[in-house]
Amino acid sequence: MAKKAWTTRNEKKQRTADKYRAKRAELKAAGDYEALSQLPRNASPVRVVNRCTMTARRQGYMRKFGLSRIAFREEALAGMIPGVTKASW
Repeated sequence: MAKKAWTTRNEKKQRTADKYRAKRAELKAAGDYEALSQLPRNASPVRVVNRCTMTARRQGYMRKFGLSRIAFREEALAGMIPGVTKASW
């Protein structure tokens, strides 16, 4: 499991990106890249990382379910995800 500091840092990045969303869109539309570069680095939404809601793992993230591949497999085998069953043929 990821450390608490990674998740709090990511939440802080998300808050900063949301705060500057309108300002960034306005500056980009105006083509003022000098002023855009003066904004904080974390104002860019690209810096926010998708993380698993259960384990906070960043690799192997499945966007549709909001889980990492490992957590997804455990939940699917336990029958906790509706409509997902183990394949058999």
